[in-house]
Amino acid sequence: MKLVVGLGNPGKEYERTRHNTGFMFLEYLEEKYNFKIDKMDKNALIGTVNIGKEKVIFVKPQTFMNLSGEAVQRLKAFYKLENSDIIIIYDDIDLEFGKVRYRESGSAGTHNGMKNIVSLCSGENIPRIRIGIGKPENKSIPLVDYVLSKFSKDQLEKINDSFAIAEDMLNKYFNKQIIAPRK
Repeated sequence: MKLVVGLGNPGKEYERTRHNTGFMFLEYLEEKYNFKIDKMDKNALIGTVNIGKEKVIFVKPQTFMNLSGEAVQRLKAFYKLENSDIIIIYDDIDLEFGKVRYRESGSAGTHNGMKNIVSLCSGENIPRIRIGIGKPENKSIPLVDYVLSKFSKDQLEKINDSFAIAEDMLNKYFNKQIIAPRK
């Protein structure tokens, strides 16, 4: 069994914001593969799909970004999973817009949602896919305002390219293939 966790904030006011890139990626998968993430369980919306012979639970924590670890930890404990059975997909301000990176483990960097997950799940050995949202061009904009702002129309059109790359990385994770970073 695997958990695929997309990070974001619940509520209409956060839809299509940079910080909801993880939720948006899961919505991309829902549309492409015709399944729903709509059942509330352990402070998260979940949807279950079989991929090959493996049960995969897609997760959108409903605890707000900075407390994402609460839902992830509850699901991890309930299903008796290891950190390696969980993969987190989230926005990364430290990556150029559209860049996608996979890591088997490591620090949470500057991402507070990932920091909470690492803390509550007792370790940095959690696979993750980071989708770059870039930094604000105007350096006077506070980062919190930037990550909670909506993508431009042009960026929304381009983000699906990043999602296709992230989907490829997710498939390689399921197949236990080595994932090389994309240049």
